[in-house]
Amino acid sequence: MTEELFREDAYEKSCEAVVLKVNERGIRLDRTVFYPAGGGQPGDTGVLRSADGQEIPIIDTIKAPGSGEHFHVPAEGAPTLTEGDNVKAELDWDRRYAHMRMHSGLHLLCAIVEGGVTGGSIGAEKSRLDFDLPDTSLDKEQITADLNRLITEDHPMEARWITDDEMAANPDLVRTMSVNPPSGSGKVRLMDIAGVDLQPCGGTHVSRTGEIGRLRVGKIENKGRHNRRINIHFDG
Repeated sequence: MTEELFREDAYEKSCEAVVLKVNERGIRLDRTVFYPAGGGQPGDTGVLRSADGQEIPIIDTIKAPGSGEHFHVPAEGAPTLTEGDNVKAELDWDRRYAHMRMHSGLHLLCAIVEGGVTGGSIGAEKSRLDFDLPDTSLDKEQITADLNRLITEDHPMEARWITDDEMAANPDLVRTMSVNPPSGSGKVRLMDIAGVDLQPCGGTHVSRTGEIGRLRVGKIENKGRHNRRINIHFDG
């Protein structure tokens, strides 16, 4: 298993690491600050710097299904690494931080809109959630106002863990209808926005809602009989 440094500190921008494997998937390190694509959040990008001064641009980070192995996907034509090489992994921090702010904003959206989540996507400038909301009228201006109120209130955001058994005993914590939170390892990670929202999530987030910055709701789209898609953007 790759040591996931971003789980404990989403603000860590770089780390020293050792190359454990290089194959067609990419470069596996013993530890990383790079978040692998999942849960609607894109994989991180950045650069690996080798001890001899070479720079390997990383265009994506993925997790191999079932294995827990993280692979850093190098740009085509990038210098090659071999097992045992020492590297410094450095994030494209501006992109990652935008994802942290957006992902946190989507949790606030979950707190405002009552309905099961049927899908979602996180981007550096635009993100969205799909809700199971049959015959529901949504007020774009009101949702925008409620989002920015929660942001201005600057609620603390904190990750904490519960056991698989505790998760099974509290199914109402799960908002996503199509994806169950990962279990089987003995514990499940929750994102807790004090007094606002609590749900399983493995993504990266800011530490307080005030860091998100102003948001605005863009299009609200009808994506089927039950699905309503709400798009959010940074506002300034």
